[in-house]
Amino acid sequence: MGDSQLVVSTGFFVAFIALCLLPQHAQATTRHYEFNIKMQNVTRLCHTKSIVTVNGKFPGPRIVAREGDNLLIKVINHVPNNITIHWHGIRQLRSGWADGPAYITQCPIQTGQSYVYNFTIVGQRGTLFWHAHISWLRSTLYGPIIILPKKNVPYPFEKPYKEVPIIFGEWFNADTEAIISQALQNRWRSKCLDAYTINGLPGPLYNCSAKDTFKLRVKPGKTYLIRMINAALNDELFFSIANHTLTVVDADAIYVKPFETDTILITPGQTTNVLLKTKPKFPGATFLMSARPYVTGQGTFDNSTVAGILEYESPFLHSKKLPLYKPILPPLNDTSFATNFSKKLRSLNSPQFPANVPQKVDKHFFFTVGLGTSPCDQNKTCQGPNGTKFAASVSNISFVQPTTALLQAHFTGQSSGVYSPFFPASPLHWFNYTGNPPNNTMVGNGTKVMVLPFNTSVELVMQDTSILGAESHPLHLHGFNFFVVGQGFGNYDPNNDPKNFNLVDPVERNTVGVPSGGWVAIRFLADNPGWCMVYALSLGSSHELGIEDGMACVRWKTSQSEAPSSTV
Repeated sequence: MGDSQLVVSTGFFVAFIALCLLPQHAQATTRHYEFNIKMQNVTRLCHTKSIVTVNGKFPGPRIVAREGDNLLIKVINHVPNNITIHWHGIRQLRSGWADGPAYITQCPIQTGQSYVYNFTIVGQRGTLFWHAHISWLRSTLYGPIIILPKKNVPYPFEKPYKEVPIIFGEWFNADTEAIISQALQNRWRSKCLDAYTINGLPGPLYNCSAKDTFKLRVKPGKTYLIRMINAALNDELFFSIANHTLTVVDADAIYVKPFETDTILITPGQTTNVLLKTKPKFPGATFLMSARPYVTGQGTFDNSTVAGILEYESPFLHSKKLPLYKPILPPLNDTSFATNFSKKLRSLNSPQFPANVPQKVDKHFFFTVGLGTSPCDQNKTCQGPNGTKFAASVSNISFVQPTTALLQAHFTGQSSGVYSPFFPASPLHWFNYTGNPPNNTMVGNGTKVMVLPFNTSVELVMQDTSILGAESHPLHLHGFNFFVVGQGFGNYDPNNDPKNFNLVDPVERNTVGVPSGGWVAIRFLADNPGWCMVYALSLGSSHELGIEDGMACVRWKTSQSEAPSSTV
């Protein structure tokens, strides 16, 4: 695994075989991209620093493709850091080696080396995004993935006049790799971000930032498709445009039943497409579009607001400054709004876009998610209770990252000593998850996976815990979409709660937030053979690349004919 050239050669071998196995119609359009990972000086908040970028851009370049297209993306690493890129939300059917999590599906791309990601977009259309999947490099390494419908296939909603991506991110004046390094030593986020960003710009509400403001210029009487992406490391965000109503039409590259709202809630890793209908005539005003965090936990967070400006094209020149309207965002801890917004999301469930919810379940799993403690390293100072260090976990197991990629270990038959195939289907110790915490808050550590037969239908309930304080945990499922069939507060009741599950038109997603002090139930079909999927959470507001990850890694037990064509 230390031989980076071996990884590169294998990547080209995989690309060749995968392309040969594709059906002929899928080869019709192959789109080529080249990502040069390089350092670039960028100035925000009157602070200049050198950041890791793709092709010198922050945020990075757009990937634009159609459903059914094959993508060949060559990533060349010119920086000192190891690099991998994750194509967040792409199902990667039979191409798990192209997904990008470091040491899960591939070895990192080392300095001076390259790797070709080769995958086909199957059955997806909408908005996703790409980002680095190692350490905290994705604080600057991210960009949109725009998937258009197949040619001559219309949207199931009004054709927009124009499409605009809006990607939320964060800006740190300090070096994020230094921040995460320090945090890993004492197991707590030692520094908040300095600003949230819209398309890389903090906006006029921060000091020394008025010139770095995203401006969306629109025409009266038009419909715009806004492709929203939350690429922030940790925080769920409320978003609103003053005096305008948004119509939600898509979530995580899946069409939903349209509904109107003044405010959007978007979790890290989620995407949401909305229609913005502009006012029929020039309004004689400008409007702020603003985002700020939804906060449920006790960790550190930044309570500031990022803003952009919606400007109408005017038929005449103005001699005076136009009034500026500001939106009213929900309170920082408005769980009621978050819950009601989530309930409005329903699959389109039309003949053309059905909701294929598994009606029969082969395997039931119950995972707890939350924060616990671990002993502080010798001669270190930690900030957890009684001098311990904080650790996130799934079912009280905090993931230990291997030094060999899990998929490679599996397919080469050398998994012994790399991971254990015995991740528990339910907690080993039951307690009142949302009540008084147990006396013992220590978590276990391990690299454990769960093995499933191919085509197994799965129901997974994820339960938040209050061991060190209840909080919302956004979790992402690699290689699969899932249906959110139910959610609630308090402890999950396996006898009564399933009676209220929505098995008709639940929303289909790849990322979901486990409610603070509550639970969420998802269903999916394990139909992507050879895959290793990862649930992950982190300290603070939590997402998949946080300070100490808790992961449940699941691989499918496949027959020889069902196995992917090659290894990592």
